[in-house]
Amino acid sequence: MNLPNIITLSRIPVMFIIVGLMYCSFPGAATLAFILFLLAAVGDWLDGYLARKQGVVTSFGKLMDALADKIMVLGLVIGFVGLGLVPIVLCLITLCREFLVTGMRMVAATKGVVVAADGGGKSKTVTQLIALGFLLAAPMIARDWAIWFHGDFLAFSLIVHKIGAWVFLLGTLLAVWSGWRYIIRFRQVVFGDATTA
Repeated sequence: MNLPNIITLSRIPVMFIIVGLMYCSFPGAATLAFILFLLAAVGDWLDGYLARKQGVVTSFGKLMDALADKIMVLGLVIGFVGLGLVPIVLCLITLCREFLVTGMRMVAATKGVVVAADGGGKSKTVTQLIALGFLLAAPMIARDWAIWFHGDFLAFSLIVHKIGAWVFLLGTLLAVWSGWRYIIRFRQVVFGDATTA
């Protein structure tokens, strides 16, 4: 277990902490959730950078990096659905896409093929993470900023939330598009003969 893999795996417990904070109402909870999310996003970049710099890029690291991203995104999206901030249909589309692509990766792995994230998948993930950042920032602005700066930031927080919602919709469309690209690109590996490598 190397440092990049530890950073990758750390995003999973961090996701649980962020979701827990999303449901807390004490002052600073929303800000802490937002800060942890930013740290997780930096960790997403840092693990890949360190792996390449140290020459420890592994199949495990590639798969776990993609899986940790999925867990982070899906965990937060489900948390937002529970709070009524993300339409459940977008959550279900995201869930279906991620399970399909992950299942395809597992089938490919049994045939010795590692399906790493491509440009479309990375664009989808970045778009979703930006959207989730906006959605996490909205309650921080509405609640914590109002307390700390003694002002009414509700209108601004609504704008931030609306931006997050529209960007998440874009991320969902990218998720469907990139998922279709994965299926087309690796259909022979996944749906071909069991002995196909």
